[in-house]
Amino acid sequence: MPRFEPNPARRTALISGASSGIGTAAAYALSELGHPVVLGARREAECEAIAEKIRSNGGEAMAHFLDVTDGSSVDACVTAAEKAMGPVEIVVSGAGDLEFGAADQMEPERFLRQVEVHLVGAQRLAHRILPGMRERQRGDFVLIGSDCADRQRPLMGAYDASKAGLEAMGRQMRMELEGTGIRASIVRPGPTLTGMGMDTTPEIIGPVGESWARWGFARHGYMLRPSDIANAIVAVVTAPRGAHLVLVEVQPEAPLNPRPTHTSQETT
Repeated sequence: MPRFEPNPARRTALISGASSGIGTAAAYALSELGHPVVLGARREAECEAIAEKIRSNGGEAMAHFLDVTDGSSVDACVTAAEKAMGPVEIVVSGAGDLEFGAADQMEPERFLRQVEVHLVGAQRLAHRILPGMRERQRGDFVLIGSDCADRQRPLMGAYDASKAGLEAMGRQMRMELEGTGIRASIVRPGPTLTGMGMDTTPEIIGPVGESWARWGFARHGYMLRPSDIANAIVAVVTAPRGAHLVLVEVQPEAPLNPRPTHTSQETT
């Protein structure tokens, strides 16, 4: 007899930061498994276009405005999602942005904004959604961390600190949720090609790249695709009950070295 009741075949998934990058890829991947997806972000029009594409392919999807720095926005999004799609069984907390700069030189208001989005925003989602998961004694709460959480890089502004705090909260939640049936997991991307931080200028990004190389962070130029991270999310939430993928770190595979050339020597 199984130790746990299996998860339902249909599990409503709410994704924050779903208007681009990893969030969008996660929405497509989860919908392909037959799960209804709720795409939440401040860019609601982009979310609606993605939701329409999912629906045109036979999936269930809805878009809703979501600002994770605003508790009333979080409540409105979750309430609408559960009314339309049913109880939220999967959360992918991926809302975030990135502004470069030295930690001490960033304006405190900008620093705080990063912390609000990456860390406090995830806590707002947990505060609103986890009571229902506790009631049902099941659920997956996935935090999108970063390899910057334990390998900080210079000139990342508040991003390093925010992601370190986020992953610390995730580890804490795992302990606090033990025995509830809720799996709090961290998916930790390495360098991933998304739109985040890509609107900066050469004058800003140039010193960033130089400092990363100086500290040994730029081993090669290959980057992950958002779909690579979506595959990791799928692995986490589709693990059978009784198994918990606590931390999944994804790094880009390095380019292949040139094939070695072998020379034959004549023997006498």
